[in-house]
Amino acid sequence: MLIKKTTRAALIAALALTSAAAWPRVANADTVLRIGMTAADIPRTLGQPDQGFEGNRFTGLTMYDALTGWDLSSADKPSVVIPGLATEWKVDDADKTKWTFKLRPGVTFHDGSPFNADAVVWNVEKVLKQDAPQFDASQVGVTASRMPTLASAKKIDDMTVELTTKEPDSFLPINLTNLFMASPAKWQHFYDKAEGADAKAKSQAAWTAFAKDAAGTGPWKMASFTPRERLELVKNASYWDKARVPKIDKMVLLPMPEANARTAALLSGQVDWVEAPAPDALPELKQRGFKLYANEQPHVWPWQFSRVEGSPWNDIRVRKAANLCVDREGLKDGLLAGLMVPATGTFEPGHPWRGKPTFEIKYDKAAAQKLMQEAGFGPNKKLTVKVQTSASGSGQMQPLPMNEYLQQALAECYFDVQLDVIEWNTLFTNWRRGAKDPSANGSNATNVTYAAMDPFFALVRFLQSGMAPPVSNNWGFINNPKFDELVKKARQTFDPAARDAALAELHAASVDDAAFLYVAHDVGPRAISPKVTGVVQPKSWFIDFSLVSMQ
Repeated sequence: MLIKKTTRAALIAALALTSAAAWPRVANADTVLRIGMTAADIPRTLGQPDQGFEGNRFTGLTMYDALTGWDLSSADKPSVVIPGLATEWKVDDADKTKWTFKLRPGVTFHDGSPFNADAVVWNVEKVLKQDAPQFDASQVGVTASRMPTLASAKKIDDMTVELTTKEPDSFLPINLTNLFMASPAKWQHFYDKAEGADAKAKSQAAWTAFAKDAAGTGPWKMASFTPRERLELVKNASYWDKARVPKIDKMVLLPMPEANARTAALLSGQVDWVEAPAPDALPELKQRGFKLYANEQPHVWPWQFSRVEGSPWNDIRVRKAANLCVDREGLKDGLLAGLMVPATGTFEPGHPWRGKPTFEIKYDKAAAQKLMQEAGFGPNKKLTVKVQTSASGSGQMQPLPMNEYLQQALAECYFDVQLDVIEWNTLFTNWRRGAKDPSANGSNATNVTYAAMDPFFALVRFLQSGMAPPVSNNWGFINNPKFDELVKKARQTFDPAARDAALAELHAASVDDAAFLYVAHDVGPRAISPKVTGVVQPKSWFIDFSLVSMQ
Protein backbone atom coordinates (compact mmCIF):
# COMPACT_ATOMS: atom_id res chain seq x y z
CA MET A 1 0.00 0.00 0.00
CA LEU A 2 1.15 3.54 -0.71
CA ILE A 3 1.56 5.78 2.31
CA LYS A 4 -1.12 8.44 2.29
CA LYS A 5 0.02 12.04 1.94
CA THR A 6 -1.60 13.10 5.19
CA THR A 7 0.19 10.33 7.06
CA ARG A 8 3.52 11.32 5.58
CA ALA A 9 2.98 14.98 6.38
CA ALA A 10 2.15 14.13 9.98
CA LEU A 11 5.22 11.92 10.22
CA ILE A 12 7.46 14.67 8.91
CA ALA A 13 6.01 17.14 11.40
CA ALA A 14 6.60 14.70 14.26
CA LEU A 15 10.15 14.00 13.15
CA ALA A 16 10.87 17.71 12.90
CA LEU A 17 9.89 18.16 16.55
CA THR A 18 12.22 15.42 17.75
CA SER A 19 15.17 15.70 15.39
CA ALA A 20 16.79 18.60 17.23
CA ALA A 21 17.97 16.08 19.79
CA ALA A 22 18.65 13.34 17.27
CA TRP A 23 21.03 14.97 14.78
CA PRO A 24 24.52 16.22 15.66
CA ARG A 25 25.36 19.87 15.69
CA VAL A 26 28.57 21.51 14.53
CA ALA A 27 30.27 24.28 16.44
CA ASN A 28 33.42 26.37 16.35
CA ALA A 29 33.57 26.86 12.59
CA ASP A 30 33.26 30.07 10.60
CA THR A 31 30.90 28.76 7.94
CA VAL A 32 29.53 25.22 7.97
CA LEU A 33 27.31 23.50 5.40
CA ARG A 34 25.46 20.41 6.71
CA ILE A 35 24.06 18.03 4.10
CA GLY A 36 21.61 15.15 4.53
CA MET A 37 22.49 12.47 1.97
CA THR A 38 20.19 9.70 0.74
CA ALA A 39 22.86 7.08 1.44
CA ALA A 40 22.61 4.91 4.55
CA ASP A 41 26.36 5.17 5.16
CA ILE A 42 29.23 7.49 4.34
CA PRO A 43 30.55 6.47 0.89
CA ARG A 44 34.03 4.97 1.00
CA THR A 45 36.72 7.61 1.40
CA LEU A 46 39.85 5.83 0.22
CA GLY A 47 39.81 7.14 -3.35
CA GLN A 48 37.26 5.01 -5.22
CA PRO A 49 33.85 5.57 -3.56
CA ASP A 50 31.02 3.09 -3.33
CA GLN A 51 27.32 4.06 -3.04
CA GLY A 52 27.07 4.63 -6.81
CA PHE A 53 27.46 8.13 -8.14
CA GLU A 54 26.32 9.59 -4.83
CA GLY A 55 29.67 8.32 -3.61
CA ASN A 56 31.47 10.10 -6.45
CA ARG A 57 29.51 13.26 -5.69
CA PHE A 58 30.33 13.41 -1.98
CA THR A 59 33.62 11.59 -1.35
CA GLY A 60 35.05 11.44 -4.86
CA LEU A 61 34.82 14.84 -6.52
CA THR A 62 35.26 16.63 -3.19
CA MET A 63 38.54 15.15 -1.91
CA TYR A 64 39.94 13.89 -5.20
CA ASP A 65 40.54 14.79 -8.81
CA ALA A 66 40.82 12.64 -11.92
CA LEU A 67 42.77 13.19 -15.13
CA THR A 68 39.56 14.45 -16.74
CA GLY A 69 36.54 16.04 -15.10
CA TRP A 70 33.08 17.48 -15.69
CA ASP A 71 32.18 21.11 -16.28
CA LEU A 72 29.59 21.75 -13.55
CA SER A 73 29.51 25.53 -13.81
CA SER A 74 26.26 25.97 -15.76
CA ALA A 75 22.62 25.15 -15.06
CA ASP A 76 21.69 25.64 -18.72
CA LYS A 77 24.32 23.82 -20.78
CA PRO A 78 24.96 20.06 -20.72
CA SER A 79 27.98 19.09 -18.66
CA VAL A 80 30.95 18.17 -20.83
CA VAL A 81 34.34 16.61 -20.15
CA ILE A 82 37.10 19.13 -19.41
CA PRO A 83 40.76 18.89 -18.37
CA GLY A 84 41.39 17.89 -14.77
CA LEU A 85 44.79 16.71 -13.59
CA ALA A 86 45.61 16.27 -17.27
CA THR A 87 45.79 19.43 -19.34
CA GLU A 88 45.56 17.71 -22.73
CA TRP A 89 45.42 14.25 -24.30
CA LYS A 90 45.70 12.64 -27.71
CA VAL A 91 45.24 9.20 -29.20
CA ASP A 92 48.16 7.90 -31.25
CA ASP A 93 47.64 8.32 -35.00
CA ALA A 94 49.17 4.96 -35.82
CA ASP A 95 47.98 2.91 -32.84
CA LYS A 96 44.53 3.79 -31.55
CA THR A 97 45.09 1.79 -28.36
CA LYS A 98 47.69 4.27 -27.07
CA TRP A 99 46.90 7.66 -25.52
CA THR A 100 49.28 10.37 -24.32
CA PHE A 101 48.21 12.54 -21.38
CA LYS A 102 50.07 15.72 -20.41
CA LEU A 103 49.79 16.36 -16.66
CA ARG A 104 49.10 19.59 -14.81
CA PRO A 105 52.28 20.96 -13.22
CA GLY A 106 52.51 22.31 -9.67
CA VAL A 107 49.75 20.13 -8.15
CA THR A 108 50.28 18.62 -4.71
CA PHE A 109 48.34 16.09 -2.68
CA HIS A 110 46.82 17.11 0.67
CA ASP A 111 49.86 15.62 2.44
CA GLY A 112 52.21 17.87 0.47
CA SER A 113 53.61 15.19 -1.84
CA PRO A 114 53.77 15.99 -5.57
CA PHE A 115 51.31 14.83 -8.19
CA ASN A 116 53.19 13.46 -11.19
CA ALA A 117 53.36 10.60 -13.70
CA ASP A 118 54.48 8.15 -11.02
CA ALA A 119 51.30 8.92 -9.07
CA VAL A 120 49.14 8.26 -12.13
CA VAL A 121 50.78 4.90 -12.80
CA TRP A 122 50.41 3.99 -9.12
CA ASN A 123 46.69 4.81 -9.15
CA VAL A 124 46.05 2.86 -12.34
CA GLU A 125 47.85 -0.14 -10.90
CA LYS A 126 45.91 0.02 -7.61
CA VAL A 127 42.93 -1.36 -9.55
CA LEU A 128 44.50 -3.15 -12.53
CA LYS A 129 47.79 -4.78 -11.49
CA GLN A 130 47.12 -7.63 -9.09
CA ASP A 131 50.76 -8.04 -8.07
CA ALA A 132 51.24 -4.34 -7.25
CA PRO A 133 51.69 -3.76 -3.49
CA GLN A 134 48.87 -1.20 -3.50
CA PHE A 135 46.41 -3.35 -5.47
CA ASP A 136 43.05 -3.29 -3.69
CA ALA A 137 40.43 -5.75 -4.90
CA SER A 138 37.73 -3.84 -3.01
CA GLN A 139 38.24 -0.85 -5.31
CA VAL A 140 38.22 -2.81 -8.55
CA GLY A 141 34.46 -3.36 -8.85
CA VAL A 142 33.59 0.34 -8.72
CA THR A 143 36.47 1.32 -11.01
CA ALA A 144 37.45 -1.27 -13.60
CA SER A 145 33.80 -1.88 -14.51
CA ARG A 146 33.59 1.80 -15.48
CA MET A 147 36.64 1.74 -17.78
CA PRO A 148 36.92 -1.91 -18.88
CA THR A 149 39.29 -1.37 -21.80
CA LEU A 150 42.07 0.36 -19.83
CA ALA A 151 45.01 -2.07 -19.71
CA SER A 152 48.08 -0.24 -18.38
CA ALA A 153 49.85 3.03 -17.69
CA LYS A 154 53.48 3.96 -18.42
CA LYS A 155 55.52 6.97 -17.37
CA ILE A 156 57.04 8.90 -20.28
CA ASP A 157 58.45 11.69 -18.13
CA ASP A 158 57.46 13.38 -14.87
CA MET A 159 54.57 15.21 -16.53
CA THR A 160 53.57 12.74 -19.27
CA VAL A 161 51.93 9.31 -19.14
CA GLU A 162 50.91 6.83 -21.80
CA LEU A 163 47.71 4.86 -21.25
CA THR A 164 47.05 1.71 -23.25
CA THR A 165 43.66 0.14 -23.90
CA LYS A 166 42.84 -3.45 -24.83
CA GLU A 167 41.19 -2.26 -28.03
CA PRO A 168 40.64 1.11 -29.73
CA ASP A 169 38.32 3.02 -27.43
CA SER A 170 37.24 6.58 -28.13
CA PHE A 171 35.38 6.65 -24.80
CA LEU A 172 38.53 6.51 -22.64
CA PRO A 173 38.86 10.23 -21.75
CA ILE A 174 35.25 10.19 -20.52
CA ASN A 175 35.70 6.96 -18.55
CA LEU A 176 38.75 8.40 -16.78
CA THR A 177 36.55 10.86 -14.88
CA ASN A 178 35.97 7.89 -12.53
CA LEU A 179 39.62 7.14 -11.68
CA PHE A 180 40.47 9.34 -8.70
CA MET A 181 44.06 10.07 -7.73
CA ALA A 182 45.00 9.13 -4.16
CA SER A 183 48.37 10.01 -2.63
CA PRO A 184 50.91 7.19 -3.06
CA ALA A 185 53.16 8.77 -0.42
CA LYS A 186 50.37 8.84 2.17
CA TRP A 187 49.49 5.21 1.47
CA GLN A 188 53.15 4.19 1.66
CA HIS A 189 53.41 5.90 5.05
CA PHE A 190 50.59 3.71 6.35
CA TYR A 191 52.00 0.62 4.64
CA ASP A 192 55.40 1.06 6.28
CA LYS A 193 53.73 1.27 9.71
CA ALA A 194 51.25 -1.55 9.13
CA GLU A 195 51.41 -4.92 10.82
CA GLY A 196 50.49 -8.10 9.00
CA ALA A 197 51.54 -11.61 8.21
CA ASP A 198 52.33 -10.77 4.61
CA ALA A 199 52.38 -7.93 2.09
CA LYS A 200 48.70 -8.41 1.24
CA ALA A 201 47.64 -8.05 4.86
CA LYS A 202 49.83 -4.97 5.25
CA SER A 203 48.30 -3.49 2.10
CA GLN A 204 44.77 -3.99 3.40
CA ALA A 205 45.75 -2.41 6.71
CA ALA A 206 47.28 0.54 4.86
CA TRP A 207 44.08 1.14 2.87
CA THR A 208 42.00 0.91 6.05
CA ALA A 209 44.20 3.54 7.68
CA PHE A 210 44.16 5.66 4.52
CA ALA A 211 40.35 5.72 4.50
CA LYS A 212 40.41 7.32 7.96
CA ASP A 213 43.01 9.94 7.00
CA ALA A 214 42.75 10.31 3.24
CA ALA A 215 44.80 12.49 0.92
CA GLY A 216 43.81 13.44 -2.62
CA THR A 217 44.34 16.62 -4.62
CA GLY A 218 40.72 17.86 -4.47
CA PRO A 219 39.20 21.14 -3.23
CA TRP A 220 38.18 19.57 0.08
CA LYS A 221 40.31 17.81 2.70
CA MET A 222 39.20 15.23 5.25
CA ALA A 223 38.92 16.67 8.77
CA SER A 224 37.18 13.88 10.69
CA PHE A 225 35.36 10.69 9.86
CA THR A 226 32.91 8.56 11.84
CA PRO A 227 31.65 5.59 9.76
CA ARG A 228 27.86 5.46 9.32
CA GLU A 229 27.51 8.80 11.13
CA ARG A 230 29.37 11.74 9.57
CA LEU A 231 32.23 12.96 7.44
CA GLU A 232 33.63 16.44 7.95
CA LEU A 233 35.53 18.09 5.12
CA VAL A 234 37.39 21.40 5.24
CA LYS A 235 38.37 23.63 2.36
CA ASN A 236 41.71 23.13 0.65
CA ALA A 237 42.91 26.74 0.60
CA SER A 238 45.85 25.81 -1.64
CA TYR A 239 43.78 24.00 -4.28
CA TRP A 240 45.36 24.23 -7.73
CA ASP A 241 42.27 25.76 -9.39
CA LYS A 242 41.93 29.08 -7.57
CA ALA A 243 38.45 29.62 -9.05
CA ARG A 244 37.28 26.49 -7.22
CA VAL A 245 38.75 27.01 -3.78
CA PRO A 246 35.67 26.46 -1.56
CA LYS A 247 33.90 29.57 -0.30
CA ILE A 248 32.84 27.92 2.96
CA ASP A 249 35.10 26.54 5.68
CA LYS A 250 33.56 23.17 6.43
CA MET A 251 31.10 20.72 4.93
CA VAL A 252 29.48 18.00 7.06
CA LEU A 253 27.97 14.96 5.34
CA LEU A 254 25.28 13.00 7.23
CA PRO A 255 23.69 9.72 6.06
CA MET A 256 19.89 10.02 6.11
CA PRO A 257 18.39 7.29 3.93
CA GLU A 258 14.73 8.00 4.78
CA ALA A 259 13.14 10.92 2.91
CA ASN A 260 10.85 11.96 5.77
CA ALA A 261 13.76 12.02 8.24
CA ARG A 262 15.85 14.13 5.84
CA THR A 263 13.02 16.57 5.40
CA ALA A 264 12.37 16.77 9.13
CA ALA A 265 16.04 17.48 9.78
CA LEU A 266 15.91 20.37 7.33
CA LEU A 267 12.71 21.79 8.81
CA SER A 268 14.14 21.65 12.32
CA GLY A 269 17.39 23.37 11.34
CA GLN A 270 19.67 20.40 11.89
CA VAL A 271 20.89 20.43 8.29
CA ASP A 272 21.06 23.12 5.65
CA TRP A 273 20.64 20.95 2.56
CA VAL A 274 18.89 17.66 1.77
CA GLU A 275 18.98 15.48 -1.29
CA ALA A 276 15.62 14.21 -2.58
CA PRO A 277 13.18 15.73 -0.05
CA ALA A 278 9.85 14.01 0.55
CA PRO A 279 7.58 15.19 -2.32
CA ASP A 280 4.60 15.61 0.02
CA ALA A 281 6.55 18.18 2.02
CA LEU A 282 7.33 20.50 -0.89
CA PRO A 283 4.47 22.98 -0.19
CA GLU A 284 5.54 23.36 3.44
CA LEU A 285 9.20 23.69 2.49
CA LYS A 286 8.40 26.46 0.02
CA GLN A 287 6.11 28.18 2.52
CA ARG A 288 8.90 28.12 5.10
CA GLY A 289 11.28 29.81 2.68
CA PHE A 290 13.45 26.86 1.69
CA LYS A 291 14.73 26.83 -1.88
CA LEU A 292 13.99 23.90 -4.17
CA TYR A 293 16.51 23.08 -6.88
CA ALA A 294 15.81 20.67 -9.73
CA ASN A 295 17.12 20.18 -13.25
CA GLU A 296 16.71 17.42 -15.80
CA GLN A 297 19.65 15.08 -15.46
CA PRO A 298 21.21 12.49 -17.75
CA HIS A 299 19.98 9.85 -15.33
CA VAL A 300 17.43 7.08 -15.86
CA TRP A 301 15.12 5.25 -13.42
CA PRO A 302 14.46 1.83 -15.01
CA TRP A 303 13.83 -1.81 -14.51
CA GLN A 304 16.69 -3.76 -16.08
CA PHE A 305 15.45 -7.12 -17.34
CA SER A 306 17.03 -10.53 -16.92
CA ARG A 307 17.54 -12.27 -20.24
CA VAL A 308 18.86 -15.55 -18.89
CA GLU A 309 17.17 -18.80 -19.88
CA GLY A 310 13.67 -19.02 -18.46
CA SER A 311 13.22 -15.31 -17.78
CA PRO A 312 9.69 -14.04 -18.47
CA TRP A 313 11.27 -10.97 -20.06
CA ASN A 314 12.71 -12.97 -22.96
CA ASP A 315 9.40 -12.43 -24.78
CA ILE A 316 9.56 -9.02 -26.47
CA ARG A 317 5.77 -8.77 -26.27
CA VAL A 318 6.04 -8.85 -22.48
CA ARG A 319 8.81 -6.24 -22.44
CA LYS A 320 6.84 -3.92 -24.69
CA ALA A 321 3.64 -4.47 -22.72
CA ALA A 322 5.33 -3.37 -19.49
CA ASN A 323 6.57 -0.19 -21.18
CA LEU A 324 3.08 0.58 -22.48
CA CYS A 325 1.30 -0.12 -19.20
CA VAL A 326 2.84 2.68 -17.10
CA ASP A 327 1.18 6.10 -16.87
CA ARG A 328 4.37 8.15 -16.44
CA GLU A 329 2.54 11.48 -16.48
CA GLY A 330 0.32 10.23 -13.66
CA LEU A 331 3.43 9.21 -11.69
CA LYS A 332 4.97 12.61 -12.30
CA ASP A 333 1.93 14.73 -11.43
CA GLY A 334 0.78 12.59 -8.52
CA LEU A 335 3.29 10.73 -6.40
CA LEU A 336 6.39 12.75 -7.36
CA ALA A 337 4.84 16.24 -7.34
CA GLY A 338 6.34 17.08 -10.72
CA LEU A 339 9.88 15.99 -9.81
CA MET A 340 10.65 13.74 -12.79
CA VAL A 341 10.72 13.72 -16.58
CA PRO A 342 8.88 10.79 -18.22
CA ALA A 343 11.35 8.46 -19.97
CA THR A 344 10.81 7.17 -23.50
CA GLY A 345 14.32 5.71 -23.65
CA THR A 346 17.71 6.52 -22.24
CA PHE A 347 17.73 9.73 -24.30
CA GLU A 348 14.84 11.96 -25.27
CA PRO A 349 14.17 13.68 -28.63
CA GLY A 350 16.73 16.37 -29.36
CA HIS A 351 19.65 14.46 -27.88
CA PRO A 352 22.35 13.55 -30.44
CA TRP A 353 22.26 9.91 -29.28
CA ARG A 354 18.46 9.54 -29.45
CA GLY A 355 18.21 8.14 -32.99
CA LYS A 356 14.88 7.18 -34.55
CA PRO A 357 13.31 4.28 -32.66
CA THR A 358 10.16 2.81 -34.20
CA PHE A 359 8.72 1.54 -30.90
CA GLU A 360 6.98 4.47 -29.23
CA ILE A 361 7.07 4.24 -25.44
CA LYS A 362 3.86 5.77 -24.11
CA TYR A 363 0.86 4.95 -21.93
CA ASP A 364 -1.45 2.67 -23.90
CA LYS A 365 -3.04 0.15 -21.54
CA ALA A 366 -5.21 -1.42 -24.23
CA ALA A 367 -2.20 -2.12 -26.44
CA ALA A 368 -0.31 -3.51 -23.43
CA GLN A 369 -3.18 -5.84 -22.53
CA LYS A 370 -3.39 -7.04 -26.12
CA LEU A 371 0.32 -7.88 -26.20
CA MET A 372 0.04 -9.77 -22.92
CA GLN A 373 -2.95 -11.75 -24.21
CA GLU A 374 -0.95 -12.63 -27.34
CA ALA A 375 1.81 -13.85 -25.00
CA GLY A 376 -0.69 -16.12 -23.22
CA PHE A 377 -1.66 -14.06 -20.18
CA GLY A 378 -4.88 -12.45 -19.01
CA PRO A 379 -7.12 -11.66 -16.03
CA ASN A 380 -7.12 -15.28 -14.90
CA LYS A 381 -3.49 -16.03 -15.73
CA LYS A 382 -1.09 -13.44 -14.38
CA LEU A 383 2.62 -13.34 -15.17
CA THR A 384 4.68 -13.30 -11.99
CA VAL A 385 7.77 -11.10 -12.12
CA LYS A 386 10.12 -10.17 -9.30
CA VAL A 387 12.17 -6.99 -9.10
CA GLN A 388 14.99 -6.27 -6.67
CA THR A 389 15.04 -2.67 -5.44
CA SER A 390 16.19 -0.57 -2.50
CA ALA A 391 14.52 1.46 0.21
CA SER A 392 16.66 4.51 -0.61
CA GLY A 393 19.93 5.41 -2.26
CA SER A 394 21.84 7.35 -4.83
CA GLY A 395 19.54 8.45 -7.64
CA GLN A 396 16.87 5.98 -6.64
CA MET A 397 14.46 8.89 -6.18
CA GLN A 398 11.57 7.45 -4.10
CA PRO A 399 12.10 3.76 -4.87
CA LEU A 400 9.51 2.12 -2.64
CA PRO A 401 6.48 4.25 -3.52
CA MET A 402 7.55 4.34 -7.19
CA ASN A 403 7.79 0.55 -7.34
CA GLU A 404 4.46 0.22 -5.55
CA TYR A 405 3.00 2.51 -8.22
CA LEU A 406 4.41 0.23 -10.93
CA GLN A 407 3.13 -2.82 -9.06
CA GLN A 408 -0.41 -1.44 -9.14
CA ALA A 409 -0.15 -0.20 -12.73
CA LEU A 410 1.22 -3.44 -14.15
CA ALA A 411 -1.43 -5.46 -12.33
CA GLU A 412 -3.93 -3.99 -14.80
CA CYS A 413 -1.90 -5.59 -17.61
CA TYR A 414 -1.87 -9.05 -16.04
CA PHE A 415 1.47 -8.80 -14.20
CA ASP A 416 1.89 -10.00 -10.63
CA VAL A 417 4.83 -7.90 -9.43
CA GLN A 418 6.77 -9.01 -6.36
CA LEU A 419 9.26 -6.65 -4.71
CA ASP A 420 12.53 -7.72 -3.09
CA VAL A 421 13.61 -4.67 -1.06
CA ILE A 422 17.22 -4.55 0.15
CA GLU A 423 19.74 -1.94 1.30
CA TRP A 424 20.99 0.36 -1.45
CA ASN A 425 24.69 -0.44 -1.37
CA THR A 426 23.88 -4.17 -1.32
CA LEU A 427 21.65 -3.69 -4.36
CA PHE A 428 24.45 -1.80 -6.09
CA THR A 429 26.91 -4.59 -5.31
CA ASN A 430 24.43 -7.20 -6.57
CA TRP A 431 24.13 -5.19 -9.78
CA ARG A 432 27.69 -6.16 -10.68
CA ARG A 433 27.08 -9.83 -9.80
CA GLY A 434 24.28 -10.34 -12.27
CA ALA A 435 20.95 -12.11 -12.59
CA LYS A 436 22.56 -15.56 -12.38
CA ASP A 437 24.11 -14.90 -8.98
CA PRO A 438 22.35 -16.08 -5.78
CA SER A 439 22.31 -12.43 -4.65
CA ALA A 440 19.52 -11.82 -7.20
CA ASN A 441 17.30 -13.87 -4.87
CA GLY A 442 15.18 -15.11 -7.74
CA SER A 443 14.57 -11.65 -9.20
CA ASN A 444 14.23 -11.32 -12.95
CA ALA A 445 14.58 -7.53 -12.95
CA THR A 446 16.65 -5.05 -11.00
CA ASN A 447 15.84 -1.43 -10.25
CA VAL A 448 19.18 0.41 -10.22
CA THR A 449 19.21 3.90 -11.65
CA TYR A 450 21.99 4.78 -14.05
CA ALA A 451 23.82 7.87 -15.23
CA ALA A 452 23.74 8.58 -18.95
CA MET A 453 26.46 11.21 -19.27
CA ASP A 454 28.72 9.22 -21.56
CA PRO A 455 28.34 6.38 -24.09
CA PHE A 456 29.78 3.67 -21.90
CA PHE A 457 27.65 4.48 -18.85
CA ALA A 458 24.49 5.10 -20.84
CA LEU A 459 24.54 2.19 -23.27
CA VAL A 460 27.61 0.00 -23.65
CA ARG A 461 27.86 -1.48 -20.15
CA PHE A 462 24.26 -2.74 -20.39
CA LEU A 463 23.94 -3.78 -24.04
CA GLN A 464 27.29 -5.30 -25.03
CA SER A 465 27.42 -9.03 -24.35
CA GLY A 466 31.04 -8.77 -23.18
CA MET A 467 29.97 -6.47 -20.36
CA ALA A 468 28.12 -9.24 -18.52
CA PRO A 469 29.17 -9.81 -14.89
CA PRO A 470 31.76 -9.74 -13.47
CA VAL A 471 33.11 -7.35 -16.13
CA SER A 472 30.48 -4.61 -15.85
CA ASN A 473 26.75 -3.96 -15.50
CA ASN A 474 25.02 -6.12 -18.12
CA TRP A 475 23.11 -7.58 -15.16
CA GLY A 476 20.61 -9.41 -17.32
CA PHE A 477 23.16 -11.01 -19.68
CA ILE A 478 21.82 -9.39 -22.85
CA ASN A 479 23.39 -11.08 -25.86
CA ASN A 480 22.33 -9.33 -29.07
CA PRO A 481 24.80 -9.49 -32.00
CA LYS A 482 23.38 -6.26 -33.43
CA PHE A 483 24.12 -4.42 -30.19
CA ASP A 484 27.68 -5.80 -30.14
CA GLU A 485 28.26 -4.70 -33.73
CA LEU A 486 27.04 -1.16 -33.05
CA VAL A 487 29.08 -0.87 -29.83
CA LYS A 488 32.22 -1.81 -31.71
CA LYS A 489 31.39 0.68 -34.45
CA ALA A 490 30.87 3.54 -31.97
CA ARG A 491 33.88 2.71 -29.79
CA GLN A 492 36.25 2.58 -32.75
CA THR A 493 34.96 5.80 -34.33
CA PHE A 494 37.05 8.78 -33.29
CA ASP A 495 35.25 11.41 -35.37
CA PRO A 496 32.68 12.95 -32.97
CA ALA A 497 29.84 13.33 -35.50
CA ALA A 498 30.23 9.81 -36.87
CA ARG A 499 30.48 8.41 -33.36
CA ASP A 500 27.25 10.22 -32.38
CA ALA A 501 25.51 8.67 -35.38
CA ALA A 502 26.61 5.18 -34.37
CA LEU A 503 25.47 5.75 -30.79
CA ALA A 504 22.09 7.03 -32.01
CA GLU A 505 21.69 3.84 -34.03
CA LEU A 506 22.55 1.76 -30.95
CA HIS A 507 20.09 3.62 -28.75
CA ALA A 508 17.26 3.29 -31.28
CA ALA A 509 17.93 -0.44 -31.53
CA SER A 510 17.77 -0.79 -27.72
CA VAL A 511 14.44 1.05 -27.51
CA ASP A 512 12.98 -1.02 -30.35
CA ASP A 513 14.04 -4.11 -28.41
CA ALA A 514 12.45 -2.72 -25.21
CA ALA A 515 15.72 -3.53 -23.47
CA PHE A 516 14.57 -1.85 -20.22
CA LEU A 517 11.36 -0.73 -18.62
CA TYR A 518 12.07 2.98 -19.03
CA VAL A 519 10.20 4.97 -16.37
CA ALA A 520 11.71 8.34 -15.44
CA HIS A 521 14.58 10.76 -15.72
CA ASP A 522 15.65 12.17 -12.39
CA VAL A 523 15.73 15.94 -11.85
CA GLY A 524 17.96 15.73 -8.76
CA PRO A 525 15.65 17.60 -6.38
CA ARG A 526 17.32 19.34 -3.45
CA ALA A 527 15.78 21.42 -0.70
CA ILE A 528 18.20 24.00 0.69
CA SER A 529 18.14 26.66 3.38
CA PRO A 530 17.88 30.27 2.15
CA LYS A 531 21.14 30.90 4.03
CA VAL A 532 22.92 28.89 1.34
CA THR A 533 23.73 30.86 -1.82
CA GLY A 534 25.69 30.34 -5.01
CA VAL A 535 24.17 26.93 -5.73
CA VAL A 536 24.43 25.92 -9.40
CA GLN A 537 22.29 22.89 -10.21
CA PRO A 538 23.88 21.60 -13.42
CA LYS A 539 22.41 19.18 -15.93
CA SER A 540 24.50 16.49 -14.32
CA TRP A 541 24.37 13.88 -11.62
CA PHE A 542 27.17 15.82 -9.93
CA ILE A 543 27.38 19.29 -8.38
CA ASP A 544 30.25 21.63 -7.50
CA PHE A 545 30.17 22.41 -3.77
CA SER A 546 33.09 24.82 -4.19
CA LEU A 547 30.75 27.45 -5.62
CA VAL A 548 28.47 27.48 -2.57
CA SER A 549 28.47 30.31 0.00
CA MET A 550 26.74 30.75 3.36
CA GLN A 551 25.15 34.01 4.43
